[in-house]
Amino acid sequence: MLKYLKLLPIMSVLSLVCTTNLKAQQITLGKQLFDSNWKFFLGDPPAVSTVDFDDKNWRNLDLPHDWSIEGTVDSKNPMGNDGGYFPAGVGCYRKTFTLPASFKDKLISIYFEGVYMNSEVSINGKLLGVHPYGYTSFSYDLTPYLKLNGKNVLSVRVDNSKQKNCRWYSGSGIYRHVWMVVTNPIHVAQWGLSVTTPIVSTKKATVIVKTLVKNETELPQNISLKTTLWDASARKAGDNQLIVQLPANSEKEVEQTIQVYNPLLWTPETPNLYQAQVRIEKNKKTIENIKTNVGIRSIKFTTESGFQLNGKMVKINGGCVHHDNGCLGAAAFDRAEERRVQILKSAGFNAIRTSHNPPSEAFLDACDRLGMLVIDEAFDGWKERKNDYDYAMYFDSWWQRDIEAMVQRDRNHPSIIMWSTGNEIIERKKPEAVETAKMLADCIRKNDPTRPVTSAMTTWDSDWEIFDPLMATHDVCGYNYQLHRAPSDHERVPSRIIVQTESYPRDAFANWKMVQSHNYILGDFVWTALDYLGESSIGRWYYPGDKPGEHWEGVLYPWHGAYCGDIDLTGWRKPISHYRSMLYNENEKLYMAVREPNPDSGKIKTTGWAVWPTWESWTWPGYEGKQLEVEVYSKYPKVRLFLNQKLIGEQSTTEEQQFKATFSVPYTNGELKAVGVMNNKEVETTILKTSGDAAKIKLIVDRTKISANGQDLSFVTIEVTDKDGNLQPNAENRLEFKISGPGVIAGVDNANIKDVDPYVATSRKAWHGRALVVIKSTKIAGTIKLSVSSHGLNNVTTDIFTINK
Repeated sequence: MLKYLKLLPIMSVLSLVCTTNLKAQQITLGKQLFDSNWKFFLGDPPAVSTVDFDDKNWRNLDLPHDWSIEGTVDSKNPMGNDGGYFPAGVGCYRKTFTLPASFKDKLISIYFEGVYMNSEVSINGKLLGVHPYGYTSFSYDLTPYLKLNGKNVLSVRVDNSKQKNCRWYSGSGIYRHVWMVVTNPIHVAQWGLSVTTPIVSTKKATVIVKTLVKNETELPQNISLKTTLWDASARKAGDNQLIVQLPANSEKEVEQTIQVYNPLLWTPETPNLYQAQVRIEKNKKTIENIKTNVGIRSIKFTTESGFQLNGKMVKINGGCVHHDNGCLGAAAFDRAEERRVQILKSAGFNAIRTSHNPPSEAFLDACDRLGMLVIDEAFDGWKERKNDYDYAMYFDSWWQRDIEAMVQRDRNHPSIIMWSTGNEIIERKKPEAVETAKMLADCIRKNDPTRPVTSAMTTWDSDWEIFDPLMATHDVCGYNYQLHRAPSDHERVPSRIIVQTESYPRDAFANWKMVQSHNYILGDFVWTALDYLGESSIGRWYYPGDKPGEHWEGVLYPWHGAYCGDIDLTGWRKPISHYRSMLYNENEKLYMAVREPNPDSGKIKTTGWAVWPTWESWTWPGYEGKQLEVEVYSKYPKVRLFLNQKLIGEQSTTEEQQFKATFSVPYTNGELKAVGVMNNKEVETTILKTSGDAAKIKLIVDRTKISANGQDLSFVTIEVTDKDGNLQPNAENRLEFKISGPGVIAGVDNANIKDVDPYVATSRKAWHGRALVVIKSTKIAGTIKLSVSSHGLNNVTTDIFTINK
């Protein structure tokens, strides 16, 4: 049972906002968002799917929704360390709607992007089906059970009570979008549009569009299939038109070829997108009109030239990413998904592995639009379980449907360059795993022959060559933490193409060096790019007197998140992020941070996935006169370090020094300055200043204008500063948030994953001087006023404008 008592004030605000927006949704032909005005109850009452069930006292809300993040983090919760000690359970959703009589001859379906997990969907009391896997999309035909011009009730029972079923924070509920799809009986099948670009050059590209057309009538039909390719300026780039004959109650895949001259190619640096528009016409009337984005690009993988995008070799600087959005939990708001990709892009990554499940559609759309390469991954495991109630329970019955759902849904995304079938499969040393791997790979290739198949494998013992038959079923071999084996493997199996699918953050330089030195190694994916909830304490450091050990060796509560990410839960880039980006990129060349000193009582220790706690701070009260280690990362040949204008020293920072210098400096208040030196000239400077006492609150708003659609978000970073505006990096002030106008507080965070304060709340302590509050719009245009206060500090207010778009 969730502990909601602390959430009552904000929950009542959310309910009030939802109640004021209970207007009937205007449902039209095509695909439309169906997120608004649901009823929710945490619990499992009987007969919830019946039309006349009394839900008037249920909570009103809009999707996406994750009820686990709203609960209390507690060591007794059954998700345990894997799920971040969040609550789970059973929850029920209901939505009442009406449809016009004009839909008499239409086909109507409901499409769920993701429900975690074991969903049971009913319409007007009729059970439509059960979908166990929480990470794949699915749909049901509602047509036979609907009442036109009458009340219809869609109900969804979500059962996440059997724990543990995941090795990270899953969330609970309808956490991705829901869509209603209304079509004519002659229409394009769900995910029936496939676009490939088999021939690509800067002068000419061939675009092949395959459309699966369904005729769900009792008569044969003649239709016109018109496909047009539009560029970003809405100019026609090419088209094709065919007359198609469809027998009664049949489906036919139609292939059309479009030639594009002087195409704008898709790359991470230039993510040019076209739009394919497919229209079905009958008697000169359009009866179906669907669109999908298209990126014209070619991919190729060889041992000689690695990964080639549009004929040019690209080294992959990748990061693994779980699906949660920090204080928003698993709720996949479009803006939150987009922001994650933006942050990763700004941190220098060019690739993401969606570990260990297919992501939201919004996340992949953002990767297409912003320019990010993707490995789309299906499962964490196959037939043998890692947790008592994980996907192994369903694998034999569901693997094909879930693989096809991933590939057919996602295959038009130019950002996706590989499919992954799994991660560190438990049965990987057994011969039957080879047959399973081949079965999965064959299914993927049947649905998409244009991309290679991989999976992530590892062992920390000597049994490595035993994987050769298993790896041979893949096009690219994924190594977790085992890239040091690559040279000898290449000698043994010269045809093997390798990518490191997981690596320890601390091994950034060694992995970068391996990637640069061997073309048969495509790149490296660090575990992880972004921090995440669950898999609690995998990246922790600990002090003398703390319980020792790795995350799997015991309960380390209150740690309820990983902290192994290059970027923390608020979006702040840790020092390791700047170092990794410098290795692979040239846009950032100088960075400085200070290693946290050991306490007098002993030494700090780190787990396998941790790096030493290092901070952008020259504010260390109590350490006056003691030696502190200052790290400078540099792509310049040399760096100099100054303390209060006095030269501390000069060091080389070439590849031989791993682009890093460490200075031992006696701490004193003042200004620490690192300078990049080239040809004996000081060319770039970075500074850390000692901060005074906490005196002010500073707000940094990522977007001051958001859409009044009940979904859009503004992320507001709070910094506690001294009187001169310098961040106070040791501040832990309690911050209070008040909001007025057409918005609600969707979540609060501070990146301290030992802080078990609620994530849906109106208060949060700062940590290392920072905190985050996420504001969500309602469906009313106007001005949201956010006020942030703290005892002894100034009150600060900012305006966020919600507009109708």
